[in-house]
Amino acid sequence: MVFKPGTKPVFFVAAEISTMASISTKTQKLNTGASIPSIALGCWQSSPEDTYASVLHALKVGYRHIDTAHVYQNEADVGRAIRDSGVPRESIFVTTKVWNTNQRDPASALDGSLKRLGLDYVDLYLMHWPVPFVKPAADAKEQFFVKDPNDPDKFYNDREWDYIKTWELMQKLPKEKTRAIGVSNVSKTNLKALLAAPTTKIVPAANQIELHPYYPRFELLAYCKEQGIVVEAYSPLGSAQSSLLKDPQLTALSEKKGISPATLLISWGLQRDTVVLPKSVTPSRIESNLKAVELDEESIKVLDNLHKTTSGRIVARDWGVPVYNDPEDVPPLKK
Repeated sequence: MVFKPGTKPVFFVAAEISTMASISTKTQKLNTGASIPSIALGCWQSSPEDTYASVLHALKVGYRHIDTAHVYQNEADVGRAIRDSGVPRESIFVTTKVWNTNQRDPASALDGSLKRLGLDYVDLYLMHWPVPFVKPAADAKEQFFVKDPNDPDKFYNDREWDYIKTWELMQKLPKEKTRAIGVSNVSKTNLKALLAAPTTKIVPAANQIELHPYYPRFELLAYCKEQGIVVEAYSPLGSAQSSLLKDPQLTALSEKKGISPATLLISWGLQRDTVVLPKSVTPSRIESNLKAVELDEESIKVLDNLHKTTSGRIVARDWGVPVYNDPEDVPPLKK
């Protein structure tokens, strides 16, 4: 960002990183033994054109972890960028997800994702939500957010299915097509039920959840660590609709440290031993989001306590089944 002479920026943006920040090469170990890079480029809400350009740029500047999903409708663009990047496929960790309408047949859903990606395998395949939908008729146009024909204000939940049954089927997916399997948006309450189910023979390798200082989820994070489940944090910088990056305590701390609020948040996520998935389509921010610093205990404490002043989650949908059912879960942020 360029400022006119004599003006002073109100807060740092992701592109403005002090020289003390450096590219992070941190990884985590999955329970399969594989390594997962701790910073990924998230592709949620990216158009096909932006996805291709951002993934291509990310791979060229050092990212080795790309996160997409069927519902994002940009898997083909992710795959094209991977092929055009010149980076060997085996050097890139690719994650995609089975959508709610396909939970009765994750094997076919995985095949569809691989075809769109143009890849022989993915490194991690996640159940996107513990929310099975009724699948529209085969001859119908693909619908992602299927509405109940008897109540168009509600989603068309598959009441004869549940996420535990979906996981039972996911455990049978061929390892040559997905190197690891995991879940997403699964609360501690739901995760405990999943692990206690007699059909569960494989512990999820990862649980990808919304995670940031306004929604820190300490208990869920601790539980996943106890179970050997890597936690992935989506929306680690908040969102365009949230005020996280402009939080007064956050910006004051970032100015004190000489780094951007984004670098501060990414560094906090890394020091919690989570995989962070910052999303951007701006080249300079893609580059800066790969950088981090080592935070002292005082800085971590400030970030850990931000939720005491402002708390709330970004995802505001009412899925019609228990998803946000832990005592530490909070209502959506007020707009």
